[in-house]
Amino acid sequence: MADLPTTPLLDTVSTPADLRTLKPTQLRQLADELRAEVISAVGTTGGHLGSGLGVVELTTAIHYVFDTPDDRLVWDVGHQCYPHKILTGRRDRIRTLRQGGGLSGFTKRSESEYDPFGAAHSSTSISAALGFAIANKLAGKPGKAIAVIGDGAMSAGMAYEAMNNAEAAGNRLVVILNDNDMSIAPPVGGLSAYLARMVSSSEYLGLRSLAKRLTAKISRRIHNAAQKAEEFTRGMVTGGTLFEELGFYYVGPIDGHNLDHLIPVLENVRDSEHGPILVHVVTTKGKGYGPAEAAADKYHGVQKFDVITGTQAKAPPGPPAYQNVFADQLIKDADRDPSIVAITAAMPSGTGLDRFAKAHPDRTFDVGIAEQHAVTFAAGLAAQGMRPFCAIYSTFLQRAYDQVVHDVAIQNLPVRFAIDRAGLVGADGATHAGSFDVTYLATLPNFVVMAAADEAELVHMTHTAALHDSGPIAVRYPRGNGTGVALPEIAEQLPIGKGRIVREGKKVAILSLGTRLAEALKAADALDAKGLSATVADLRFAKPLDEEMIRKLLTSHEVAVTIEEGSIGGLGAHVLTMASDTGLIDAGLKLRTLRLPDAFQDQDKPELQYAEAGLDADAIVETVLKALRHNDAGVVEGARA
Repeated sequence: MADLPTTPLLDTVSTPADLRTLKPTQLRQLADELRAEVISAVGTTGGHLGSGLGVVELTTAIHYVFDTPDDRLVWDVGHQCYPHKILTGRRDRIRTLRQGGGLSGFTKRSESEYDPFGAAHSSTSISAALGFAIANKLAGKPGKAIAVIGDGAMSAGMAYEAMNNAEAAGNRLVVILNDNDMSIAPPVGGLSAYLARMVSSSEYLGLRSLAKRLTAKISRRIHNAAQKAEEFTRGMVTGGTLFEELGFYYVGPIDGHNLDHLIPVLENVRDSEHGPILVHVVTTKGKGYGPAEAAADKYHGVQKFDVITGTQAKAPPGPPAYQNVFADQLIKDADRDPSIVAITAAMPSGTGLDRFAKAHPDRTFDVGIAEQHAVTFAAGLAAQGMRPFCAIYSTFLQRAYDQVVHDVAIQNLPVRFAIDRAGLVGADGATHAGSFDVTYLATLPNFVVMAAADEAELVHMTHTAALHDSGPIAVRYPRGNGTGVALPEIAEQLPIGKGRIVREGKKVAILSLGTRLAEALKAADALDAKGLSATVADLRFAKPLDEEMIRKLLTSHEVAVTIEEGSIGGLGAHVLTMASDTGLIDAGLKLRTLRLPDAFQDQDKPELQYAEAGLDADAIVETVLKALRHNDAGVVEGARA
């Protein structure tokens, strides 16, 4: 009689409580099924793949050993959390990842009690976990806090700031360093696993603690010498001296894919009366999926793909991506000007600077996940006569705002900021939206802030920034491909603070900043069909404003509308302030401002996000009609309240 098919173990696990009922010998099968489920889901939705595959066994082991959610598990960045989501009651929704109304691609507090802390920017996990640990300590609660942080995230200073402050948490804090790229670990294997189990055991840690207390009572000199000798000896064998200096008990390195190694070490750590403890695990991005393991980027972020072949779905050929347009023009400027240098904070391909690095490797600097350092480094370069371009996503530049103010703006240094991913970004959602850069930069004295309406304008603005020497200057542009306009053969230097009229009209003035220009032109067509002639202006600059052109438009049209891909406090606020300061408000001006809502928008397709935000052609038309007090029911039918 043929063997009956067995129920997959993963089908029996809805929560970590179910997982903890399994035998240790069953965990290998469960991990294999979990990996297959991640591959299948991401093949359907696209998203982050390699990082999640690399932590399948680690995720399984953590939830098996620790009492989550009472023990708080914090994933750094969160892009590796897909296996975690499957094991924590969200398997039935895993194929809605990064879709409108679906699961976030990162951890999110409102999504599950197993996501105690939301993240999508790096290097926050240890600080957050320390907060959980200290709160439990003060409240007398038993729960531990576990932070899982990758080696890349350890390049940011915030991680070390947290570790330097972590000793007070004691054994309530566990940091797991997931080393999957930097190769900072010596070879792992049986001896390494044995040593890790030994140094994490209660017997070893107890003897170590006792020895410290005894030598401290005998002599401070003997105590210090013994401590250094012990740390040196263990450091020679296992590594980790740096972490010991920061007050952590270091355990590792261990094979992060070997459950027979992981489980006993984590159990020792869980039961230890000593701490805080750092567990160093070594993993492989894309583990268990051939195409991912073979890829240079380990399939970090992927489109939908064929699970059998690994072939990713490709969009039909279209206009070049904005970051590549920026990089190609910067290369041209750098070819003629040896003082131009480019800086990225761990995003060379995302910003296009991988292209620049091929042309000018000695003038390209990837500083790691260290935006604060990137900005001040650029300021130092500028102070010494170089022409630095600091290419950082809008959402990540927020992390360096004090450096932008203190080190660049106050000193009026000509640092050039190339601000990628400005505006809404689709599947990555609120954590990566570039909603605030116009507001937080245009408030600063000495700054010039530009926004490209299309890829041709980005060429001119990149060239303009390269030639601008009188202070800091920024150009913002969106994620994705351009509009398809022809790129200029020769870049122009734009006059600072001067916009352009794209379409002439008489009744309505639409003042656009950035890539909402296409929607502004669609709105002008719709208004013209209703007998309302519209002028469309591309302001180009949020600061300084083209006050002469704006004043003319506001006084020669019955109603004016500003539109921008940014939050309140940006272009619209500056135009209103100008109108107030110059007395135009007193003349009964009808001026309306369209900007992003005062809310964090969830992931969706960008066009749907902008429609939800009221920043499409329909919203412009509706705003104009309301301002003109049109009462014709046929005209306003279907208008949003």
